[in-house]
Amino acid sequence: MALGNHQTLFKISSKLVIERSPIMMRPNDNHMNSFSASDTKNFPHIVPPPSIIAAGSGAPGISCSASQELPLIKTQPSELTSLFECPVCFDYVLPPILQCQNGHLLCSACRKQLTNCPTCRIPISNNIRNLQMEKLAMNLLFPCKYSSQGCLLNLTCSDKTDHEDSCDFKSYSCPCPGSNCKWNGPLKQVMHHLMTQHKSITTLQGEDIVFLATDINLSGAVDWVMIQSCFNHHFMLVLEKQERFQAYQQFFAVVQLIGTPKQAEKFIYRLELNGQKRRLTWEATPHSIDEGVQSAINLSDCLVFDTSIANLFADGANLGINVTISPV
Repeated sequence: MALGNHQTLFKISSKLVIERSPIMMRPNDNHMNSFSASDTKNFPHIVPPPSIIAAGSGAPGISCSASQELPLIKTQPSELTSLFECPVCFDYVLPPILQCQNGHLLCSACRKQLTNCPTCRIPISNNIRNLQMEKLAMNLLFPCKYSSQGCLLNLTCSDKTDHEDSCDFKSYSCPCPGSNCKWNGPLKQVMHHLMTQHKSITTLQGEDIVFLATDINLSGAVDWVMIQSCFNHHFMLVLEKQERFQAYQQFFAVVQLIGTPKQAEKFIYRLELNGQKRRLTWEATPHSIDEGVQSAINLSDCLVFDTSIANLFADGANLGINVTISPV
């Protein structure tokens, strides 16, 4: 199906308040045998160390070993997790945690796009790890980044990224190329959107089909789109024609799964042009809806051929591409 011609393409100031219960000291406490009252008189800047309570059943022990992790903090005030908020995107900074020379944190995604610290404006030149914040982060629970959309889960650092990749509340844009559609919605509603708002897209059932592109000699940039349903998943097949330079035209054929990257890794797609004792094939892992097809086309990470090759396999103005989906 041709979609028509188109011209291509708080910082939150928070204080962490630690309230200590008053420590009742007795003259014969073993904890203070190494420290006398005269020490504080002679050295007023020295404060006696607090007593360390041994961990027991149901008691929150304090570990003195740097190799041991703190007990997981399952509930904490919002002021604690807010210490990890990125000042740019307000997402949470997760390990490995890097800081500027003045100690300000920045998430890895924003760090790649900035040359100066957004808080103090000094150049971001060195990769300075904040190991203490990393240790604290590993023992906190963070809300899912899609909590504002309705997700109620709180997750550890190790689980947060994996969950967010497939969160039911994650929003996706319309995957249909060349339509300028502004729709956004959850993954489970993508196919319903395509079937109701892009009714001209044909859906074929089966793991082995023929993708027929008609009127391939149309001038300008054109997209052909089809849906292939098999293995309880939906795959979008895209053939895009672009005019490069001096009327030189190229075709790009690629497959994307209407699903997550982890789901896409479970399949292999094969595209084949076959006819007149000639064969041209391409085999790869389908792209996920997160990645889209445009990045693959820009990098030529797909089946690429020009008009002269297309005419070798075309039947008049129609070009058939054999598409096979296989589980890994």
